[in-house]
Amino acid sequence: MVEMRRRRQGHKCESVVLPFKWREEDWGDAYTRARNIFVFLKQGHSLRAAAELAEGKAPKKGKDWTSIGESFRNQKLNHGRTTTPETYKKQYLPPIEMAIELMAARHPPKNPQDLIDLCVKDWPAGSVTRKHRARALKQFLEHAVSREGIADIWIPPADLKNHIGAANPKEVIHQEGDPFDDDQQILNLLNSLPLDSPFARDKDAAQKWLNAFQLMAELGLRPVEVMHLKIRKDPKTKEHYWWCTYQKKAGAGTTEPRRVFPLPLINSDGEVQKWNLIERWKAGLIELPSCRENKMGEAANTYLKRRESWNSLREVMKKTQGVNIVPYSFRHSYSLRAHIRGIDAGSVAMSMGHSLEAHLRAYPWASKASTAKAFEIANKNIFA
Repeated sequence: MVEMRRRRQGHKCESVVLPFKWREEDWGDAYTRARNIFVFLKQGHSLRAAAELAEGKAPKKGKDWTSIGESFRNQKLNHGRTTTPETYKKQYLPPIEMAIELMAARHPPKNPQDLIDLCVKDWPAGSVTRKHRARALKQFLEHAVSREGIADIWIPPADLKNHIGAANPKEVIHQEGDPFDDDQQILNLLNSLPLDSPFARDKDAAQKWLNAFQLMAELGLRPVEVMHLKIRKDPKTKEHYWWCTYQKKAGAGTTEPRRVFPLPLINSDGEVQKWNLIERWKAGLIELPSCRENKMGEAANTYLKRRESWNSLREVMKKTQGVNIVPYSFRHSYSLRAHIRGIDAGSVAMSMGHSLEAHLRAYPWASKASTAKAFEIANKNIFA
């Protein structure tokens, strides 16, 4: 028989017997099998798991994935470095339920790599959620093999980098999108956040994201800019106003820090929405989500994707109007709101922190609104 051995510094010697006789007519097949095993070894599998993958073995029978899920839950909640029920429900349960559903399908994944990829593909490469899901699945599969007797071919890769991926710095996923239909749509969405959740962590996160979305909506901010806000005081009028220190690198240079002008939302009854943002900020009552500043947009997208109200709204608007709602839609709606209220494009562009040219290019309604307003004023002056 043909035997393969693997020696690595700092590891025990591994060996596996291949189903070939040591004779000349089997040498070609044995060599091909050895090359295929080497491919799986490079993916991080043990020698035994790599041999089983190369042979195309299926998982052992007798244990279904649902029971393995229950066993894993018990292990995480009651043994070793235990996890709280709240953390398990939030970080582990969603990807594991998805994995169990996929494995019960008519054509289930045939290896751990495909299973992990299918369970993380709906989240942006390199995102925190995608990383958490991949790691949870890795622990789940390790438990399935070591504790529940599933075949070694289901040992997950040691390195998850290929599954988690990395965000493309050149990819702009936030800015492309459309404004909301009206201010009431934004208010309905914000009112749906779980501020009354029985779980303290969910309630705390909801309040922090509500603060962030209110700032984005009323001030027309990019997601990252909520972390660059300050309050200044006019020495003459003694008026307090918003100041954004964020500097965005663009093709024509870097944008300058700027004053930001609020545009309060108006509900369907014509009432002005009073969030008292400056007063709350000055009193230290506005707390924001914790994340790295360059990940704020991604974090906002991830949080919203967990909300049923957000996903439902996106689906309806996509189907009925062909528009795409994204986290930047809070900012887009600020621009549309400004032009509906008759503010000239140059002033809106200055408050939003980009050039007039960029503003007119990004928001087609800006030039139309400004043109109509200019002719309206000119004609009034003639007939006055």
